Amino acid sequence: MTVTHLNDEHFMREALALAEHARDTHDEIPVGALIVDANGAVIGQGWNRNIGDNDPSAHAEIIAMREAGRAVANHRLIGCTLYVTLEPCAMCAMAMIHARVARVVFGAFDPKTGAAGSVFDLLADPRHNHRVEVTGGVLADDAGTMLTSYFRAKRGKKASP
Repeated sequence: MTVTHLNDEHFMREALALAEHARDTHDEIPVGALIVDANGAVIGQGWNRNIGDNDPSAHAEIIAMREAGRAVANHRLIGCTLYVTLEPCAMCAMAMIHARVARVVFGAFDPKTGAAGSVFDLLADPRHNHRVEVTGGVLADDAGTMLTSYFRAKRGKKASP
């Protein structure tokens, strides 16, 4: 399977399953990510592990990129697409640029720290020597609801009807 925009929902559902795993198995903030190579093979996956690992850099995207780099034996992820359930932060966006990720597809927008257009637009900044194609809002309602429900449960608030 070659990666196309038609596959975005398929791979986002896989990322959402990783986010559920983070929430249900590890009590982590439910963010999941996976890296798909140009041929459509998943070569890296991850979920937020920063709380359990006591590691501020252990975001889902970083974990997935580390695994993908090992899979291809290269720090460059040329031609790859990164799927993530939440708009990347500045740290993750810059890691994508350094890794030369071709494309990022994200679910929910992050109006507080999003770096793919919401607060910052690091991935498209012309000052970088590499730009990442961005598609946002894929299954955004599913991803956003999962995050909102997680934080409401942590704060002891009931979900809205």
